[in-house]
Amino acid sequence: MAKRKMSTFERLSRGEMNRRQRRDLGRKVAAGDPGLTIENPNAGGIDVGNESHYVAVPPDRDPNPVQEFGCWTEALRRMAEWLKACRIDTVAMQATGVYWIALYDVLEQHGIRVVLVNAQHTKNVPGRKTDVQESQWLMKLHTYGLVRDSFRLPEQIESVRTIWRLRDRHVKEAGRAVQHMQKALTKMNIQLANVISDIHGVSGQAIIGAILKGERDPYQLADLKDYRVKASREEVARSLEGNWREDVLFELQQAVNGYHFVHQQMQECDRKLERYLASLPTRILDVPAQPEGAPAATPKKKKKAKKPRGNEPQLDLKVELSRICGVDLTSIDGINVMTAQTIVSEIGTDMSGFKDEDHFASWLGLTPSKDISAGKTVRRGKKKVNNRVAVALRTAATTLLESDSYLGARYRHLRRQLPTFASAVKAMAHYLALLVYRMFTKGEAWVDRGAAQFERRRTERELISLNSRARANGFKLIPIAEAS
Repeated sequence: MAKRKMSTFERLSRGEMNRRQRRDLGRKVAAGDPGLTIENPNAGGIDVGNESHYVAVPPDRDPNPVQEFGCWTEALRRMAEWLKACRIDTVAMQATGVYWIALYDVLEQHGIRVVLVNAQHTKNVPGRKTDVQESQWLMKLHTYGLVRDSFRLPEQIESVRTIWRLRDRHVKEAGRAVQHMQKALTKMNIQLANVISDIHGVSGQAIIGAILKGERDPYQLADLKDYRVKASREEVARSLEGNWREDVLFELQQAVNGYHFVHQQMQECDRKLERYLASLPTRILDVPAQPEGAPAATPKKKKKAKKPRGNEPQLDLKVELSRICGVDLTSIDGINVMTAQTIVSEIGTDMSGFKDEDHFASWLGLTPSKDISAGKTVRRGKKKVNNRVAVALRTAATTLLESDSYLGARYRHLRRQLPTFASAVKAMAHYLALLVYRMFTKGEAWVDRGAAQFERRRTERELISLNSRARANGFKLIPIAEAS
């Protein structure tokens, strides 16, 4: 009979370790002096895992400087007490999945400062990698101050982010349910999607609901369409002549049920989000006074508030966001309420964690990546950063193509100047990120100067450049009217 493998809980409770782990624990940290200044003498390192965590402390703090602890709460508390007994006041660990969250909270409760680092910034030295070596390597890097702490939101904003991300998943699930409905209709040769723009609208859901209740007359179904549908009654009726398969009707019913269930969950998220937003404090910024003689800014005319459409939250987000941020982010062309909510839920309103606007744009991954050696750029590439705010700003940039505004003219100019569409979108998203940072830090409202203003300034810059190039070559530019 095969011997049953012990679980992690049983193995750690008995204190047993296998041969490989005992060999790894026998290895000590290299005693050679790397020639670096020790920034954190009481530093430790933790290799985070699913079932257990490996913790390393300096060799002079304990006979066994690397120990393994389980993932359950009692083991995490025992780990924190052991670190305190070893006089450790700060530890470094990687942000591995969601396994670090409970550990982070327990260590903070015990007064231990946790530095959460990016795994890409702590790549191990070449060679065979083990959990023991990883924890020791993190301890070394943190001891010499070679790791940077990751950005973390305040607890109140973190609650908003959790609900907003959950709601975003529900929106995507609703989209998949709509695709499922359309697929079922197509299998029955019901071409409703070809005559109605969206089958999840008022007309589409009314017709699908009648089909599921047993209505088969195409003209009776066509009469359920809204008066705003451009397709005629005859055209809609012709698209509703199909083969009513019982199995596919059951599939359609399941898709409709899933769609309505997801929308119910979205409404619950809206109510929870409204409570969390109401609990956030009001932010008041000191707006610097304009110098004397400066022309007064004329903000855009306020448009009549529209009712939430589609998957938008059923609450007045714009008023709440203006109160929380102290500024109206939606005054920037391209940034709507949904984009502004994504920005607030992902980064909050406090920009003190970023040195300047360039650091903020780099953190978002909206700046070019280049390696410099001996003062020369040796390699260029794309920064692989998965950031929800950057995705939202890229989407906002694409909406400026037809905008008759200063930002719209700037985006169209970038599309003409830059080689690819993606580079123009990234450059425009970078500029939007700078505007968001300036509004949060300076409190000044964005005032659109119009597309004509941008084109006029661009023409002036081009004339200055042409005159400079002409003088450098011994020529002088003369307007056509004067030359004739």
